[in-house]
Amino acid sequence: MKSTLIKAVAITAFAALATGCASTSQLDEVRSIAEAAQRSADEAKQTAASAERTANDAKRTAEEAKRSADDANSKIDRAFKTSMQK
Repeated sequence: MKSTLIKAVAITAFAALATGCASTSQLDEVRSIAEAAQRSADEAKQTAASAERTANDAKRTAEEAKRSADDANSKIDRAFKTSMQK
């Protein structure tokens, strides 16, 4: 996403410069677009980092649940085997 925004800004800047000398207001507009793109990219990065932390927490919880289920299954198997031997 960040590279797409940067490409769009670069294309806009190139187009502005290709049509002749860019005025200060045109350069300010391109700068404003670039800054907005950077803010959007930064927000996306923060959101992705938060999502990764949430996914890691969910993975840990699932692994703990699996261990607990495996332990319960082992106990049940041992109890069943013991009852079959009697």
